[in-house]
Amino acid sequence: MTDTPSLTFLAGSAREDSVHKKIARVAAARATAAGASATFIDLRDYPMPLYDGDLEAREGLPAAALELKALFRASDGFFIASPEYNSSFSPLLKNTIDWVSRRATPDEPPRVAYQGKVAAIAAGSGGGLGGMRGLVALRMLLGNIGVHVVPQQLAIAGAPAVFDDHGQLTDTNQMQALEGVVGQLVSTASALKA
Repeated sequence: MTDTPSLTFLAGSAREDSVHKKIARVAAARATAAGASATFIDLRDYPMPLYDGDLEAREGLPAAALELKALFRASDGFFIASPEYNSSFSPLLKNTIDWVSRRATPDEPPRVAYQGKVAAIAAGSGGGLGGMRGLVALRMLLGNIGVHVVPQQLAIAGAPAVFDDHGQLTDTNQMQALEGVVGQLVSTASALKA
């Protein structure tokens, strides 16, 4: 079906047992159940140096940035689960967004991997706010680079305790909230494709 949205799911954490990878994987499964084409990616598989304009001028974009840019361009939208680092999102996620935003060729449109796309955002933490403060900064950044961020978002307080040993979300209320966020992402991405 040509109207089936293609969505990319990722976490702003490289840690193997990251709560955010668990959130993104569960969200991808829910998107598939809702009729979307969902792909989970692990940013650990796309290593890149810290963004450096001199490095870019000398060598161009890293191979991982070009690979991600192609994947993002082919996607209708994104689900991003990001840890909160000092009231903002992770440096891994920021570096990834920055490299992918750069032009691969002089004639490439600005921020082509992001313009007109839709995103949903989520976080989780052991604390009571569930990473909510970091989502404010992430929402602002995504909006500034041309991504439509759906209004609904998810912040899971006490996140490590609501996943089982297989990475499944066991809290019914949190699962319903996650399904709401994913549903809004899928329906918005579908509408934008029409």
